[in-house]
Amino acid sequence: MTPWVLVTGGAKRLGRAVCEAFAAAGWNVCVHHLRSGEAAQALCTELRARGVRADTVQGDLCDARAVARWFAQACATMGRAPQAVVCNASLFEPDTGRDLAPDLLAEQLQVNLIAPMQLGSLLWHAIDAQRQPGDAVHDPQHEATARPSVIHVLDQKVFNLNPDYFSYTLTKLALERAVVLQAQALAPQVRVNAVAPGLMYLSGPQSEDNFARASRVNALQQPIDPADVARAAVYLATAAACTGTTVRVDNGQHLVPLGRDVMFAVDHLQAGVLPGSA
Repeated sequence: MTPWVLVTGGAKRLGRAVCEAFAAAGWNVCVHHLRSGEAAQALCTELRARGVRADTVQGDLCDARAVARWFAQACATMGRAPQAVVCNASLFEPDTGRDLAPDLLAEQLQVNLIAPMQLGSLLWHAIDAQRQPGDAVHDPQHEATARPSVIHVLDQKVFNLNPDYFSYTLTKLALERAVVLQAQALAPQVRVNAVAPGLMYLSGPQSEDNFARASRVNALQQPIDPADVARAAVYLATAAACTGTTVRVDNGQHLVPLGRDVMFAVDHLQAGVLPGSA
């Protein structure tokens, strides 16, 4: 039976790359979106041309009741619970610790932490509901089969702290700690893992020139390919022995400490010279 993956924020950028990677691995794909319906439908058309099933689900991450509704709708579309949920969607808004906006922090906390935790809980209950009476949690004949999983998308910032994007960073720090806690809570039925990418796309006020330089501020001094991050997510979805694990897919960006976010710090770096090198 072909497995399904549900990818939040799956229509564009990294979410799209994740959907493509799972389809390339033979998975059916459910593309979640909020306002990118046209892009989500176009992506599904492309994925179906590759020979897999693909469909969309629209829904808000800012409201817990809405999350429960559209997750149930997605399960109905797929005909069962997904084998993997990739929590990719997030809010990335600028603020500082000095001028903290509580409402902005609360909104990012809901999208970046609470909704991913809720989706893990919903997956656990959906998987549990599919079990037949008398089914064993551990099936000796399928010990090597990867169990359903949640894969959270973190940020190398949680291993390389600076105070820019203060509220966003707080929420991702909480999510990084929650990977282990949720893995313990949902075991043994559901595994929980994460990927932690670095800078991959233009963000915020960044210019093309700034991005071109900032994308090389990592240990390998080369841009990060989003496809590598996506393939890491596919690996975690199929790695039967992995739970409570975070894979850093950032060309070693977390190994290059900066006092500011890289988009702000890059203008102060000498071309081709990383902190601690030369």
